[in-house]
Amino acid sequence: MRLDLAYDGTDFSGWARQPDRRTVCGVLEDTMSTVLREDVQLTVAGRTDAGVHASGQVAHVDLKSDVDVAGLPKRLARALPADVRVFSARVVPAAFDARFTALRRHYEYRVTDAAFGAHPLRRLDTLAWPRPLSLDALNAASELLLGEQDFCAFCRRREGATTIRELQRLEWVRDGDVLTAFVSADAFCHSMVRSLVGALLAVGEGRKPVAWPASLLSLTARSSEVTVAPPHGLSLVRVDYPADDELAARAAVTRNVRVAQTSRAT
Repeated sequence: MRLDLAYDGTDFSGWARQPDRRTVCGVLEDTMSTVLREDVQLTVAGRTDAGVHASGQVAHVDLKSDVDVAGLPKRLARALPADVRVFSARVVPAAFDARFTALRRHYEYRVTDAAFGAHPLRRLDTLAWPRPLSLDALNAASELLLGEQDFCAFCRRREGATTIRELQRLEWVRDGDVLTAFVSADAFCHSMVRSLVGALLAVGEGRKPVAWPASLLSLTARSSEVTVAPPHGLSLVRVDYPADDELAARAAVTRNVRVAQTSRAT
């Protein structure tokens, strides 16, 4: 069964279960296990860090066939806390895997350079930046980062995980005093989006040259010069999947690519 969900990450210690920490996965699995009276284990499209939000997260779970799938979101709404909601639930082919059949993930990062800071109603999902930002500089630097690259300079290293990713979109749009970064890739490594944003903000305010973020791609380790942007400006907004008859092929390709990339990275 596929679940489409959203959460306000402010009071969560990220997606993944952690001992003695409130996490999205922990809350969802515990609540669903109680409501459905069976053990629930979720697989998610992309694990988000502490404080990061999601409006278009996707997960899957194997459940007994007699579950009222259509009525599940309403049942869960009565049991879940207000900062997480399952919008829809539906039966999908067995080949569906929220993580490995995903084609790409889409994130948005919101920043405001307004002199007064973030609007009170958006303070939990918008970073207040104290200096004016140049949209042209942000986009010029972003364009140089596109394509398949080794983003190890922008990632927190995880043992056995590759840092090679295909960055498909990195574009900034200004609406008044709010700038939004639209970031899409086949997948992201740990802290990659926030690190990219942190580096680009240094360019946007004129502290670093346009070519600086792309120059870091030649490094073979995480750069100490890159400041990770705060988590609350970041939201996972959508995950793309292929047609049902292409799911198995996509999962095979993704797993093979990850193995090949890990070998290249090491």
